[in-house]
Amino acid sequence: MLGIFPIAEAMAMADEQELDLVKINPNAVPPVCKIMDYGKFRFDQLKRDKEAKKNQRVVEIKEIRMSPGIDTNDLNTKMRSAIKFLKEGNRVKVTVRFRGREMAHTEIGEELLIRFGEGCAEVANLEKKPKLDGRHMSIFLSSKNGK
Repeated sequence: MLGIFPIAEAMAMADEQELDLVKINPNAVPPVCKIMDYGKFRFDQLKRDKEAKKNQRVVEIKEIRMSPGIDTNDLNTKMRSAIKFLKEGNRVKVTVRFRGREMAHTEIGEELLIRFGEGCAEVANLEKKPKLDGRHMSIFLSSKNGK
């Protein structure tokens, strides 16, 4: 039964049907209420929330660190682990740390990061160009298929 009823009349109607009068939108003018079984409503709502939480997945950011003087085989090993992280659906932050005089040759680190991004291009998108932040230069890679 739709309509606008005084509170007392609405409460009486709810009591007649042995149900509860539940405010759906208390901020509306007049407030919107519904006659329903509140216990069943709460149970269904908790069940929906639990199901939604079960299906949601938190994306982690995995970090891979290296130095500008990294060798080819070490670089390939780090690329394989980054690809593994990306296939799991995580984001990867690849960081090159400069120490001492290495700061004078940041272009080596930039080339290294670009090469790393190209090596993971099959499964990853490069989010931003390499960015120097103090003694660290980094890039972010995200999975193409977004598992």
